[in-house]
Amino acid sequence: MSFTRNSAAQLAKSDLAGRLNVDVTTITQRSISDEDFPDMSLGAGEKGETSAQMISSGWRISLGVKGKTYEYRADKYQLRLRNFDGENHVIES
Repeated sequence: MSFTRNSAAQLAKSDLAGRLNVDVTTITQRSISDEDFPDMSLGAGEKGETSAQMISSGWRISLGVKGKTYEYRADKYQLRLRNFDGENHVIES
């Protein structure tokens, strides 16, 4: 699958709604910004994951629900959730 800014944000909202067991309409999109990440795992590698150490361009997606902020990172090929309950998660790759 190939992502755009908008399709990555929509999948991030759906994923977060499922994780928090809330309706997707309660999730606000706070921002989406272009970002250069330090590696191919978008600076959000899972425990034990190794990735190529080269700059990877993508998007930082900030979502909010119930006063809390959640950060997703995406590029054309993958979507990741950063630091959710202390761990990173690959949503789609």
